[in-house]
Amino acid sequence: MGEKLYDVIVVGGGPAGLAAAVGAKDAGAKDVLIVERDISLGGILEQCIHPGFGLKHFNEELTGPEYARRYIKEAIEKGVEYKLDTMVLEVGDHQVVGINPKDGLFVAKGKSIVLAMGCRERTRGAIMTPGTRPAGVYTAGAAQRLINRQNMMVGRRVVILGSGDIGMIMARRMTLEGAKVLAVAEIMDYTAGLTRNRVQCLEDFGIPLLLSHTIVEIKGNKRVEGVVIAQVDPATKKPIAGTEQLYECDTLLLSCGLIPENELSKEAGIKMNRVTSGPEVNQFMQTNKPYVFACGNVVHVNDLVDNVTEESLRAGAYAAQYAAGTLPKNEKEIPTVPGNNVRYICPQRLCPDAPAALFFRAAAPRKNVILNVYADDKLLSTKKLIKINPGEMERVEVSAKDLAGVSAVKIDVVDA
Repeated sequence: MGEKLYDVIVVGGGPAGLAAAVGAKDAGAKDVLIVERDISLGGILEQCIHPGFGLKHFNEELTGPEYARRYIKEAIEKGVEYKLDTMVLEVGDHQVVGINPKDGLFVAKGKSIVLAMGCRERTRGAIMTPGTRPAGVYTAGAAQRLINRQNMMVGRRVVILGSGDIGMIMARRMTLEGAKVLAVAEIMDYTAGLTRNRVQCLEDFGIPLLLSHTIVEIKGNKRVEGVVIAQVDPATKKPIAGTEQLYECDTLLLSCGLIPENELSKEAGIKMNRVTSGPEVNQFMQTNKPYVFACGNVVHVNDLVDNVTEESLRAGAYAAQYAAGTLPKNEKEIPTVPGNNVRYICPQRLCPDAPAALFFRAAAPRKNVILNVYADDKLLSTKKLIKINPGEMERVEVSAKDLAGVSAVKIDVVDA
């Protein structure tokens, strides 16, 4: 590779990484490199063959691969370099250490680095589901890849644990492929994914949704033969004795949440947020290491790729500004404080000299609520919402004027 110095190095070639690279190029970065561990660009979008992407960003409905192709094409046309089949071993001081079959072990140096590694699914081991360990237990994303990209059917009688978006989408996909989806069991008393997915993927296909239920046992020797589902106490989330019911099935799909992929971030000394499990950032998507930026699901799990794209375009542009020495330096930053019924806010800190978009999730579903945004004790904005759901990201805007002389920004969600 020689001693070439890149303006921006992007770790990850999924929707976040592609948008960050394009954003960096649009902001004037000359040399931009994407490092991707898969054999193609596009990330998770390549296996999401269902429609529903791009409604916000492109104002039209696209499939995942169609959405990815637009940004792959734009990145290549703008001269973004990329390395595929490449595993990043370390993110260091203005450099990325990686390895691939073509270059062997290499070091890429960059003025700024954007982390866009995405997220991974919680496995059976992570949620500690009891029972035997037969074949036929998949994460919903693994099943999606097998069916959509490798043309392999994973089962015929299916139970899904968890009501995340991938799980509900796979309930529909399995049904369309001729499988019988017996039930989607969710331990919470509300769905974890988008309302539109609950309606379009479960209700429209008559697939039972069992709220406040979980799997207490997996049965089977070589292959899954059934699962035992029990109702849980809404307060303690513990199974209620006597409510157990056996569902005879050959496949169990797990859709029990996503975890930001941050092993590299932690090893690089990036400050992490306990709630999101992602890096803490400001509105420039800048971490505690000024030359390291982060965007997409590696920061916090998004429900729409359109939001990932918007966030990542900004991250790439700000990374390019940092590389050029034009990004404002921030001596003082303002913390964002989750208030009543707010689980987290991203970004976690704000620079007082620039406007900011604040993304947050509710801690619990509510109807007829008022959303209040405070700068210290001053009410900046208020908005009435018909409903709010933890599965759907909310957004508010604050101006640079609002942040002048402020010590903290707080978001509250209260009953109307």
